[in-house]
Amino acid sequence: MPKVKTSRVKYPEGWELIEPTLTELQAKMREAENDPNDNKRKCEALWPIFKIAHQKSRYIFDLYYRRKEISKELYEFCLDQGYADRNLIAKWKKPGYERLCCLRCMQPRDHNFQTTCVCRVPKHLREEKVIECVHCGCKGCASGD
Repeated sequence: MPKVKTSRVKYPEGWELIEPTLTELQAKMREAENDPNDNKRKCEALWPIFKIAHQKSRYIFDLYYRRKEISKELYEFCLDQGYADRNLIAKWKKPGYERLCCLRCMQPRDHNFQTTCVCRVPKHLREEKVIECVHCGCKGCASGD
């Protein structure tokens, strides 16, 4: 008889401190994914998902880099298991990108005239004062705001 393989993940020390928050955010994510998209534009349907993904990544980033409440092992575990976006966190560590909402907003190929998203423009330089990003619904993530 063949052996039964079980894929049990060994959680690092300190996991029990962040697990309730991540479970709650995971439930919100499932709810946002299953939400009907009635009376919404195609791009607006994804905004709640982007928002929750940003929230999860920011939570892990703040715990490790700002508050220093979790270990490097737990931080790496969260990144490897997909609880946070490794590339987005890498951008947050660079000057000028501390408040970046999503990676699509800084990629020139996704925008008209090969520039960055309108949400990356500081508020005092905008012609229109109230804007929303088409990709993620951000109202402004420029570092100077």
